[in-house]
Amino acid sequence: MMTSSIAAVERDGRLVNARHHGINPGEIAIGVIIGRTSEFFDFFVYAIASVIVFPKLVFPYVDPLTGTLWSFAIFALAFVARPIGTFIFMAIDENYGRSAKLTIALFLLGISTVALAFLPGYESIGVAAAWLLALSRIGQGVALGGTWDGLASLLAMNAPENRRGWYAMIPQLGAPIGLIVASGLFAYMVNSLSAEDFFAWGWRYPFFVAFAINVVALFSRLRLVQTPEFERLFVNRELQPAPVVETLQVEGKRVVIGAFAPLASFALFHMVTVFPLSWIFLNANQETGVFLVIEVIAAAFGVLAIVASGYIADRVGRRTLLGTCAAAIAVFSGFAPMLLDGGKVGELVFMVLGFVILGLSFGQSSGSVASGFSQQYRYTGSAMTSDLAWLFGAGFAPFVALFLSSHFGLIASGLYLLSGAVCTLVALKINKTLSS
Repeated sequence: MMTSSIAAVERDGRLVNARHHGINPGEIAIGVIIGRTSEFFDFFVYAIASVIVFPKLVFPYVDPLTGTLWSFAIFALAFVARPIGTFIFMAIDENYGRSAKLTIALFLLGISTVALAFLPGYESIGVAAAWLLALSRIGQGVALGGTWDGLASLLAMNAPENRRGWYAMIPQLGAPIGLIVASGLFAYMVNSLSAEDFFAWGWRYPFFVAFAINVVALFSRLRLVQTPEFERLFVNRELQPAPVVETLQVEGKRVVIGAFAPLASFALFHMVTVFPLSWIFLNANQETGVFLVIEVIAAAFGVLAIVASGYIADRVGRRTLLGTCAAAIAVFSGFAPMLLDGGKVGELVFMVLGFVILGLSFGQSSGSVASGFSQQYRYTGSAMTSDLAWLFGAGFAPFVALFLSSHFGLIASGLYLLSGAVCTLVALKINKTLSS
């Protein structure tokens, strides 16, 4: 049944592509942005709900802080499950092809996401609500491990020598765009509905939207991977799946370094997205909808900063830009807690400045080390590097930052951010030594 469904989707993709001849970098870029935006939209919809919905819906029997920490613990499960998903779906890719892998992965992601829209609360089924929430989150993580399509690597490899920084930043645009759409949608629901209606049904709507966006992303990617020209590019560039165990044996050291090189970016990523929302929601006398609008504004600055990172990296080098940004993040960590605790003006400055630094750093975080993989292992190695980078840098960041800040004050979150900057600088130094 599943095989016939996949075959039907592939056939439709080929029919669409029969009207088009040739694939250019612009089309690849659009496919990359759509795919990454869909993934990050799913990510942020869950993240926002884990702050303003799940503590009340699933954990009403504990205090709000404990409920949020439990939500963040479940939030991390997707990052733990993601490498497992990569292992499973790389095997599917090897045996049944990239289209089968993408179709199964994105349908699993969509089903796991839309299932959250039907999640019953603690009052209906007791602690089983938490288990269902965890199961859906694990499903999202496994699916995300299979959504690696190689488009970003192919885009970077087709880039001219003097434009690699520009092409490296294109996939990263999906993060702030996904946040803008998710925060904007939740802000609209929060501001236009009563509290009763929002918690009864309004919060569920973004999860239905996430499913629809996943469907669009699926066909956008299949349209690319089903063209003969695109298949030849993959074969010619040797962007083929390799066994995960074999890849780790050969390229394990580079995978580990690649996972820690963007740690400063990923630590800051959560310090300006998920963590501040939880801190404001729990500790500040401010409407949630207002702060969500601030996030939308700040994320727009993040888009501009990511674009700027492409121009800057092509002039000074990606490693230099990442190192400079890590130092800037270290400096930012010193006064970020004061800004976040400085009222609406301080919050706005914190968010905008944080997103500018994040955009410059995050825009190049994926290309600094992965480009060093040998061709035979680049496809699988890049996927594993991405998985581990998100696990180490982002998976537990909201939980750790909120836990430390709640017990030791906001200054503790600044120290956590500083540790990420130090890890990045060390990883970049080691990588430079290995590459020389």
